[in-house]
Amino acid sequence: MKKRLKINGIIMACAALAIAFSPRFFLRVYSGGIGEEIVEALGFGFILLGQIIRVSARGYKAEHSQDSQALIQGGPYQVVRNPMYLGIFLIGFGVVLAIFKWWAVAVFIVVFIIRYILLIYKEEKKLYIMFPQAYPEYCRKVPRLFPSLFNIINLDIIEYLPIKITWFKKEIGSIVTLLLLTLLVESWEDIVEEGFRVYLRQSVWLFLTFVLFGILVFLLSKYTYKRDEYKADRS
Repeated sequence: MKKRLKINGIIMACAALAIAFSPRFFLRVYSGGIGEEIVEALGFGFILLGQIIRVSARGYKAEHSQDSQALIQGGPYQVVRNPMYLGIFLIGFGVVLAIFKWWAVAVFIVVFIIRYILLIYKEEKKLYIMFPQAYPEYCRKVPRLFPSLFNIINLDIIEYLPIKITWFKKEIGSIVTLLLLTLLVESWEDIVEEGFRVYLRQSVWLFLTFVLFGILVFLLSKYTYKRDEYKADRS
């Protein structure tokens, strides 16, 4: 895990340096069009959705993996085999939509494939060895990274996206920081021309979006606890 974090840190540091030295080459120039506003809103939406999926997957795994001795097939793992990586993909894709030029989408996808798809294949080899019967059957039923629309529609959202407030306690700082930094980069030209008040005004909009995000997390956690209590009573 530490090696993985170091590699991710190096990639992010290199990307940050490249952007710092050539911001106009990488970052989209704001034109004020309605289409651009929609794309930016979608970007922040993907970031928040990715955070929910990532936290749900990490929290569910922590509670059910039995110190990595059990093959997890419930929660978000019943719609994709790698929900944490799906969450990371959506977060990165959202950041690119919000602030980068269009060609950066292709670059992001290539970097993600090189970094994570190879990592997924490596982890799958270990799982085939650990669970020689259960894992191949699991692979036949559940897609690797992107869920099927059929499963999303036909399954209860609480079944495949359980959330607990306690799972978010360690993540809330990084979530807020990422949103504020993305907004800062997106608003940088306006800040230079009109002052820091522009950033504060847009931060209010982001705060309201985050409030809606918090309400969604609260509702999901409420239904998750009710589901767990129901299962406990039946057992």
